[in-house]
This record gives sequence, C-alpha cells and structure tokens, in this order.
Amino acid sequence: MHVYETKHPVAHSADEMFALVARVEDYPKFLPLCEELAVKSREQREGSELLIATMTVGYGFIHEGFTTQVHLDRATRTILVEYLDGPFSFLENRWRFHPRGQGACEVDFYIAYSFRSRLFERLVGRLFAKAVEKYTTAFEARADAIYGREAATLASQQ
Repeated sequence: MHVYETKHPVAHSADEMFALVARVEDYPKFLPLCEELAVKSREQREGSELLIATMTVGYGFIHEGFTTQVHLDRATRTILVEYLDGPFSFLENRWRFHPRGQGACEVDFYIAYSFRSRLFERLVGRLFAKAVEKYTTAFEARADAIYGREAATLASQQ
C-alpha cells in the first residue's frame, strides 16, 4: 500500500481552500493526470454534501476511470473520499483545512491506495505517486489563480 501525507501552509483562507477542493468538476483544468471528472449524483445529508464522482486519469496510452464517494463537510472543513470502483484494491483520501491567521490556512492532505493489478502498478504506479505528491501545490496554484496571488502574498507577510 502507498501512503502520502502532507501538511502544507497556504496564503488563502480555510474556507477558500475548502471551496476550491470541493469544486471537483474543475479538477481537469489543473490537476495532474486528471483528464475528466463527472459527478454522478449530489445530495445534501445531515448538513453535509455527498457526491458520487468518476475521475478519469491518463498518461500516454493509459486511461483509467475510478468512482468515489466524496463527503463534503463545510462545518469542519473536511473532505473525505471513499473508493467505490475502478483499478484500485483500496483508496482513501482526506483533506482538512485549518485556519492559520488572517487569510491563511494549513492544508492537511492524506491519501492511501493500492492497485488491484501488479501490471497496472508497474505501468502507472510511479507516475501516479509523483502526481499525488504534486496535488497540494496544484491546488495552491489554482487558489492563487482564482483568489489572486497578490492576496496570497499579503497574507503570507502577516
């Protein structure tokens, strides 16, 4: 099993970063290897939002889709992703956003996964691991583009 976890300070608020990560439909615009993302269902449940989404990742001639259940809890600024179907034997992903002063937060990102097939692991395992390690910086760059880099610079100087 592969596990990657990082805590990364960013110069955007916890609410802004939560909203950015929660907009899963935008992932193909900026997330490494993400070619397509389709939301299959969306419902409100006990003050939270629950999505079923299928993401297609690809590189070269390899294109593979997988489906997850995404639990968006705005009150706790937590996003939990549970695996439903695809090339993994296991996938669990968690985002937490902790406020850190005026207009800043710490992004806590965790992912654990293993591929079902050894052949698929050999074909894309290393590439997928490198992409996962770039996720937090990809989201930070997206936040800079959407919310403004100037605001990020000002917040980091406080």
